[in-house]
Amino acid sequence: MARNIGDLQQLVMLAIARLGDGAYGGSVRDELERVGQRSVSVSTVYVTMVRLEADGLVASRREAGGPDAHGGRRRRFFALTAEGKRTLVASRQSFARMWDGLELEG
Repeated sequence: MARNIGDLQQLVMLAIARLGDGAYGGSVRDELERVGQRSVSVSTVYVTMVRLEADGLVASRREAGGPDAHGGRRRRFFALTAEGKRTLVASRQSFARMWDGLELEG
């Protein structure tokens, strides 16, 4: 059975999946705000991504080289692992089953 993930974890993982190779803290936060209409701080995003990495659901890599082109620190990029993809699919299926046949009024 797939592990359970929380709402924010699921949204962060979906943002990482949507962003592909460009998924770092700021881009994930921006994707959450733009698509998910969810406002969170970059630090909250990073804490969530580090926890997801500890659970084996995402993996990270640092940009090669020194400081970035703007003089800042190198970015840490994240990607879903195979286990992370399986977990997201299982979560989606679980929610679909729960919503199936349910009608709620606004």
